[in-house]
Amino acid sequence: MDQTHQEDITALQIVLGHQFTNLELLEISLTHSSRAHEESKACGQETPSERLDNEQFEFLGDAVLGLVTSEILFERFPGFHEGQLSKLKAHLVSAGHLVKIASGLDLGKYLRLGRGEELSGGRAKSALLADALEAVIAAMYLDAGLEKARAFIVRAILGPELECITKEAEADFSLADYKSALQELVQSAGRLQPVYATVKEDGPDHKKIFTVEARIFRPSVPGPEFVARATGATKKKAEQQAARQVLEYLKTQTAIKENQNV
Repeated sequence: MDQTHQEDITALQIVLGHQFTNLELLEISLTHSSRAHEESKACGQETPSERLDNEQFEFLGDAVLGLVTSEILFERFPGFHEGQLSKLKAHLVSAGHLVKIASGLDLGKYLRLGRGEELSGGRAKSALLADALEAVIAAMYLDAGLEKARAFIVRAILGPELECITKEAEADFSLADYKSALQELVQSAGRLQPVYATVKEDGPDHKKIFTVEARIFRPSVPGPEFVARATGATKKKAEQQAARQVLEYLKTQTAIKENQNV
């Protein structure tokens, strides 16, 4: 490995936020098949004796990215239906989004390309950038495990876009039907249905702010188990926000019980 390449690999690890224990994994994730074929021929082999390009890494990285993205969306948007979650996932793992992230990381600079790909502008090709990003995810997963790969995916790939999606969802409550999600959850758990109550109205008629409480009860137990309070420009929006808080509470209670049973 020459000095310039060594410096590039060191710089890339800083960008990725991970120091590889096995640098060969990172090298393979950056190696296009055109480069692998050239190196094989230089060694007197017509075809590589083992996979030294990033195609298999791309396959694994795609699976890891899909799993982490599904998990994050499931956690972040409990009121979304399957179709909505699938649509968001398709966007977050799309080639277009991955190319944007790879370009931001300047990943093209570090690719190992054959002469033909180099001369044809391979470092800026969308397909190569998206594939390389997935391959890097696989390399990180193989080097340090799922949690390290997950942290990178959340920080570099999902985080900024999810912030925008979350803000849009909060601005348009038709996207996330938390009330329906809560109703389905309490029904499946054999709980009583939540009760919504408008407890306050502020402001002039043309610009009112409504405060709503969502209360859940245990059977045969006096008083509410939990009360969530939220505000909104309409009663519906306030109810949706209150329902979201109740969903988060019930999720926390379920996690506590599961830990106690371990």
